[in-house]
Amino acid sequence: MLELKQLYQGFRDPKTIASLAEQIKQQAAQLDGDIRIMEVCGGHTHTIMKYGLNQLLPDNIDFIHGPGCPVCIMPKERIDHAIAMANQDNVILVTLGDMIRVPGSKGSLAQSRASGCDVRPIYDPLDTIKIACDNPDKTVVFFAIGFETSTPMTAVLIEQAEKLDINNLYFHINHVLVPPAIDAVMADPKVRVNAFIGPSHVSVIQGSEIYRSAVENYGTPVVVSGFEPVDVMESILRITTQKANKIAELDNQYSRAVTPEGNLAAKAVIDKYLCVRPDFRWRGLGPIPSSALMLREQYQHRDAELHFASILPTEAIEDHKACQCGDILRGLCKPKDCKVFGRGCSPESPMGSCMVSSEGACNAYYRYNGVSDE
Repeated sequence: MLELKQLYQGFRDPKTIASLAEQIKQQAAQLDGDIRIMEVCGGHTHTIMKYGLNQLLPDNIDFIHGPGCPVCIMPKERIDHAIAMANQDNVILVTLGDMIRVPGSKGSLAQSRASGCDVRPIYDPLDTIKIACDNPDKTVVFFAIGFETSTPMTAVLIEQAEKLDINNLYFHINHVLVPPAIDAVMADPKVRVNAFIGPSHVSVIQGSEIYRSAVENYGTPVVVSGFEPVDVMESILRITTQKANKIAELDNQYSRAVTPEGNLAAKAVIDKYLCVRPDFRWRGLGPIPSSALMLREQYQHRDAELHFASILPTEAIEDHKACQCGDILRGLCKPKDCKVFGRGCSPESPMGSCMVSSEGACNAYYRYNGVSDE
């Protein structure tokens, strides 16, 4: 019988990793300058820090940790929306489990739940259908989060609600898009990024071609990478080789799952129910045009933002002034350069976006650089 470890142990092989590290050093020796790679997804940050891949690289290769995950970039006012809705009589607030602990300006959903609100963490969005059907006298709100990876699940949930005519189910849409975030990073005049590792799970849905414009507009290599250590090291080698040859190309290291066009069926169901929102404010990065999704006009009867408009806060709420997450996301400093890192800011009491989730850059540094043991 096939064991789970047989599926991944080859992608964590120390000899293979060491060999890739040596090849990277050989290519890096030919470089005229430094490579500053942004890994857009926190899953890659987690792999880099957990397995110490950054310690295997030459000094002229550095990482800039990107937006991380949808939990990390959720602004406080959107979390306050969820808390405000959960506090209404006869409301059941349903969301993915990762959102429960994320603090807004008035606490977290976990605290609302502890105080008596009906907040239900789930891991399969379709469980929301059963919750709504089992509670016809309640208003059920699905607080939807995620990059392009989890968006198809929300679209299928909307489709099922429509087919089954479930009238007590509403949606608060917070799905965000990776390419506009790359544009926002590169638009900063102080930007130091000159290469990208693209998130493979996003690319499984949308296809690797969504990064083509980043290569063409900014002259930066983009390599779509898997999340195992060998995947990441091979992707770094491909970037370093491009830089050594003074070229910038879109490359797909994760070809075992990612195609140029992506999952056409998933993209079609997303497009049927959701469209691009004019703008969305990212925690740590600020407002980014066309960087998130919203319900299409014909499905606005399910829009929780419209249904609860009178009780939802509208003012933007910034992180603590001492927090430097914005600078960290742009590569202007490292987590340990922040004055509150590991002092007032920790995974148990996060002050900024980079510490909120286990995939955030500060969280990864805190866990794997021994800060929690000090």
